[in-house]
Amino acid sequence: MAVTTTRTELVTPRRRARRLRAALIAVVILAAVPLGASPLGAQADGNGDGNGDGGATPTLISAGPVTITILHNNDGESKLLPDVESGFPGVARFVAEMRKLQAAAAETGPVVTLTSGDNFLASLELGVSLDRDGPMYDSVALSGLYDAMALGNHDFDFGPDVTARFIEGFDPPIPFLSANLDVSAEPALAALAERGLVAPSTVIETRGERIGVIGAVTPWLPNISSPRKAVVSAVLPAVQAEADRLAADGVNKIILVSHLQDVREEEALAVELTGVDVVIAGGGDDLLANPGDTCQPHDEPVAPYPTWIENAAGSRVPVVTAPGGYRCIGKLEVTFDADGNVTAAVGSSIGVELDRDPDAAVQADVVEPLTAEVVLVDSTALGASDVELEGRKPVLRTQSTNVGSLMADALRVRGAHLAPGFGVAAPQVAVANGGGLRNDSVIGAGSVSVGTTWDIAPFNNVLVTAEVPRATLAELLERALSALPRASGQFPHVSGMTVVYDPEGVGQGIDRDGDCGLIEPNGTRLREVTLDDGTQIVAGGEVVPGDAVALATVDFLANGGDCYPLGDLSFTRLGVTYQQALADYIAEDLSGMISAEQFPVDGGKRVMAQESEDESEDEAAADDYVLYTVQPGDFLWNIAVAHLGHGARWPAIFEANKGRPQADGGALTDPNLIRIGWVLRIPS
Repeated sequence: MAVTTTRTELVTPRRRARRLRAALIAVVILAAVPLGASPLGAQADGNGDGNGDGGATPTLISAGPVTITILHNNDGESKLLPDVESGFPGVARFVAEMRKLQAAAAETGPVVTLTSGDNFLASLELGVSLDRDGPMYDSVALSGLYDAMALGNHDFDFGPDVTARFIEGFDPPIPFLSANLDVSAEPALAALAERGLVAPSTVIETRGERIGVIGAVTPWLPNISSPRKAVVSAVLPAVQAEADRLAADGVNKIILVSHLQDVREEEALAVELTGVDVVIAGGGDDLLANPGDTCQPHDEPVAPYPTWIENAAGSRVPVVTAPGGYRCIGKLEVTFDADGNVTAAVGSSIGVELDRDPDAAVQADVVEPLTAEVVLVDSTALGASDVELEGRKPVLRTQSTNVGSLMADALRVRGAHLAPGFGVAAPQVAVANGGGLRNDSVIGAGSVSVGTTWDIAPFNNVLVTAEVPRATLAELLERALSALPRASGQFPHVSGMTVVYDPEGVGQGIDRDGDCGLIEPNGTRLREVTLDDGTQIVAGGEVVPGDAVALATVDFLANGGDCYPLGDLSFTRLGVTYQQALADYIAEDLSGMISAEQFPVDGGKRVMAQESEDESEDEAAADDYVLYTVQPGDFLWNIAVAHLGHGARWPAIFEANKGRPQADGGALTDPNLIRIGWVLRIPS
């Protein structure tokens, strides 16, 4: 049931990016211009009386055309502190900008402020926040800013009790929305639901308007986060049912705030819906923008702001989203006629300036104390590294790197130290998933601190171990390799073994929207698995019969996260998080020194593609390259200037990368077309 929030005036606040190809969206995009006279937008049930039983149509509050300003963002992800060098303004500047936009918009009409999920994310900042007494810093920073917030997958990464703590920390309280989430089996969230603070939808009443807001979360939630007994259901029927119920209650202006991981998912959903007037997407970090917009002005937008979709009733629906990390705010002005039909929608994607004045209250209550605590943790030295540590997401989720190998070794070696105390076998191998390693950067050679380990391993993942049948280990690796060449968090980083796969083989079909069961096609990528002592576990794609293998990993994967097939096995928890295991491994087992000999940038090629005869000569020269991630404004000429000494040497870069699959599924085929985030091999 929806809850109702009343606003009679503006509330004064207290306060991988993945790039999509426009061609994939263009099928459903319509021109962003005022609409014609055909019936558009949410339609109230003509037979409804608020109970759906065929009575008189409810009296609507709106008596004529109205323009509503929707201010929105998504994926704040605990980027509370400013990092100007990386382009993050910090939450205090974000709040100041949002308050300014709210005040200006309130002078002309109703204003609604929303966010579409992933409100916090594992990080050193969040770890400090979780350790403090009282509300989390994220809750303090965002209190008083929003009318409603959607729940995203990362909002469950630490389990439902932390989700509840985040919600309880808001003053004043506001509703958190998801129509396809049943929290009745989670006591802390169920108690909030009883108070209307966790709900499928809400109705915001402001300046004589009743505006319905529905939430939705990705159906992948159980596979990529830790909702425990909170049950997620299919998105389309849940959202449609809530839209129908709101319409029957006389609400004829309805907004969906959803967190489906990719704006294309929201577009596909909007095509199937009726009665939803505006869709605000989250989880994709996608830039929708128009010429002159100030959000990420040097990046190429994937589509205009807004993008238009035709829904199942033939109505046109604006879809918007924004890059996360408190960098941008979307401002959408939607005009409705007296019947609740959308007649126009215009707007812009607004960047938060890196040098603007911060909100004084948020600066004093959040940024300053959090900064002091983070500095204290970050300054605690563990040792040093004489090699750059490769942890960029597009690399880490497609191939071996030294960050991945370092983490996997930490799990195996620290597991071996701890296992005897729990009466279990010392692990022979370890697997860490790329999605659990979060620094998304190259960590330069030099000092390594406790803060470094938090950057790499910020989740509350606990080290676990169990003896795993060989067939299960093989199935795990087959699944973990199934998404290649696309970047995926399930990609495995291993210790105690080497893995060889066939990149031309078939990726295993997995029912990710269901129970992670195997579906067609059957995977044929895994070819060889060999333990460090020479024992073969898989040879020629077939499991070699033999004893089970003692595996170390983290509890997220042991519980079936990322569709790893481990949920039916009994694991022993070894009492430390993976962050603590990493810190202890560096300080004690490596004596404080991460060496290039033990941890080369390529991670020692522990997971490697089987070479074809045509590729052998090319791959034999792989050590003659360094890796470079394409940045905004790059082209092959200036990359050649920076790395090869002269722009005229760009053909060498082109030839080294021509046709090589990139993490987004694309490949370099035209020297004039390179994409931000692509990882290029630069001849050394």
